[in-house]
Amino acid sequence: MKAHLLYPERDFDLRGPLQWNEQALTKDLALDTLFSAMARDDKFVFEVARRLVLSGLDNAIGDIVYRQDVLRDCLKNPAVVRDLYGLAVQAVEEEKKHYMGSILSGYPGTVLHRSIEMIEAFLGMLKRLSRIAGSSSGNFHSSGWGTFFAMVERELDATYFAEVECHLVQLKFRHGVLLSTGLDKGNKARRYVLRRPPAQTGTWLTRLFAHKPPVYEFSLHPRDESGARALSGVRDRGIAGVASALAQSADHVCSFFSMLRAELAFYVGCVNLHDQLTRKGEPTCFPAPVAAAERRLSFQGLYDGCLALNMTERVVGTDANADRQNLVIVTGANQGGKSTFLRSVGLAQLMMQCGMFVPAEAFRSSLYERIFTHYKREEDTAMKSGKLDEELHRMSDIVDQVTPHSMILFNESFAATNEREGSEISRQILCALIEKGVKIVCVTHLFELAERFWRTNRDNVLFLRAERQVDGTRTFKLAEGGPLQTSFGEDLYRNVFGAGLQSAQTAGPASVEAQPP
Repeated sequence: MKAHLLYPERDFDLRGPLQWNEQALTKDLALDTLFSAMARDDKFVFEVARRLVLSGLDNAIGDIVYRQDVLRDCLKNPAVVRDLYGLAVQAVEEEKKHYMGSILSGYPGTVLHRSIEMIEAFLGMLKRLSRIAGSSSGNFHSSGWGTFFAMVERELDATYFAEVECHLVQLKFRHGVLLSTGLDKGNKARRYVLRRPPAQTGTWLTRLFAHKPPVYEFSLHPRDESGARALSGVRDRGIAGVASALAQSADHVCSFFSMLRAELAFYVGCVNLHDQLTRKGEPTCFPAPVAAAERRLSFQGLYDGCLALNMTERVVGTDANADRQNLVIVTGANQGGKSTFLRSVGLAQLMMQCGMFVPAEAFRSSLYERIFTHYKREEDTAMKSGKLDEELHRMSDIVDQVTPHSMILFNESFAATNEREGSEISRQILCALIEKGVKIVCVTHLFELAERFWRTNRDNVLFLRAERQVDGTRTFKLAEGGPLQTSFGEDLYRNVFGAGLQSAQTAGPASVEAQPP
């Protein structure tokens, strides 16, 4: 039996490789906040969500659409999904109760006893699974759930349960074990075969007086330990085959529940996240993935879902269309929402490519083979290198891994040096990446960099600018617009020092930040 709720034709590999830069992605995009919201203190859901989100770039469009359809059903039937997940968790925990060490696993009698107990426990859970499927399948319409419920109905019918229960009764050997064997050299037994006891016919009275073939019997003395061990060895050799077969059957059922638990954990996490965003009044949508060659990236009401989870108010979304443009440059006021916007793009892209909904009113994007982040870092306290050296080293690592169908998110990169050098370094890197076909979203305070692209390549670059009202208030909205010579550092000065700004200006020093023309 296979669940196949994540992929139409293969199982989910819980131990599969992650992106080589998964630590940087997790830190820069605040993914732990996302995973924690999905998990709701369930460590297993946390780990499954982490692995699927960070390995989702390998998914094809068909896999993404397949999961989206399954997830739509989950959002419509959350109670059923949680019930199935709880059932799978219970089955996995039941297997742990009957675990036996490597020493005991060498005794067929012990293996048989443990396997019977496990199958009996699993049997009740399989019956419950069958009941859930029978009562709920009509409410699920996706291909994935349809295949799953059809498999349950086909494999777990009344005939199956009756046959398993009959076998379990026989395998307890309440009336002893019937074996046959041949004799080898030195009268040693060979080819032990477990036999089914002959079927009893007629009434007990006729069986009592019926003619019986002659038999030879022997009895062991109660204190004959050697004889008891020898007889136990004969029994173990006779039941070894069925003990192994039953153990494999138990492991097969356990593997099914383990995989079902892993695959449902992802959807339970999605339901948990959707509930939290919905309660906050935040919109979500199922994105439209398109082929990498189409170079699409457009959205309406895109917001940072991780920020929304930590806010009491609703967060501000952004509308933009960067279709067929390889570079998006974001400039504008300090603390105007630029870095938050950058996170929202990376987060939505990862969520889309692993088959989730995204925090937006609408989202359409091409698939990317890899996603990179190049964010500014804190000063190296060990003084092993300067900030610029560290940034260049990380950029070199990215270049070694980048492919034409990649996305890179730059956040105030190469600002550790002066304006002229930082702008030139950034320009050369951006031009080389654009030539390679990489999709780039760049948040920068380097006016010379942004202004040069604005003058020379305005038609092929999308320019967004964080809004600032006349009184300095940040709206946290981004709109299309060219770069300004100021990031309004004066506003930050006023926030920190308050009225002290006026006295500083009266004393005659130059203003902190040039005002816009």
